Amino acid sequence: MMSNRTAFLFDLNGTMIDDMSYHLEVWYNVIVKDLGAHMTREEVKHHLYGKSQEVLTRIFGNERFTKEELDRISFNKEMQYQQLYRPHLDLIPGLFAFLEMAWEENIKMGIGSAAIPFNIDFVIDNLKLRHYFEAIVSADDVTKSKPDPETFLKAAALLNVDPSTCIVFEDAPKGVECARNAGMKTVVITSTHPEKDFRGYDNIIMFIDDYNDLTPNMVTLASTISNSRTKNIEL
Repeated sequence: MMSNRTAFLFDLNGTMIDDMSYHLEVWYNVIVKDLGAHMTREEVKHHLYGKSQEVLTRIFGNERFTKEELDRISFNKEMQYQQLYRPHLDLIPGLFAFLEMAWEENIKMGIGSAAIPFNIDFVIDNLKLRHYFEAIVSADDVTKSKPDPETFLKAAALLNVDPSTCIVFEDAPKGVECARNAGMKTVVITSTHPEKDFRGYDNIIMFIDDYNDLTPNMVTLASTISNSRTKNIEL
């Protein structure tokens, strides 16, 4: 029987670590300089969601690369990203204290990310975070990427909690849409997108710049207030 206790689900890139500029730098070099696409950095940034192979297919079409080439280019890109980002690897300010508080309060936590296990392990093992998370869902664990709800629904199932009790931490509109499709509330960290990029999403309970001064109780209270408002509207 699934639990009705609140659980926290975290995206990784841009949500737990502020690394999207490093991904963009490497992707720009791969897509424009190595593969010859005529795109600006802003145009490349617009395509950076989902699995790496999907990014390449989205830009170059289905016929440009074989599966083996897609896998090779994607893996080499991640190797370059880790080399570039490693000296700067750190949690977004305040997150370590927030995770520790949630863990001490026995709040179940999981990661639901479009990153491959290679990159997730790079972060959580180097920063010694693995013990906080009872469930980790990567790009390799799903057949459909965000905004399809599979990522967060699978994380909820692994935690054995009802999806409606999960609160998702995200930094991207596609991630917020994924959470909404899964029936989950969302806390948005504005590390990569400003608030205006999230207009129209009714599952956002708060915006934060970082995790400083944030507590699990503040998040659950905001979710409770949001639920009450929804019920009043329905009535």
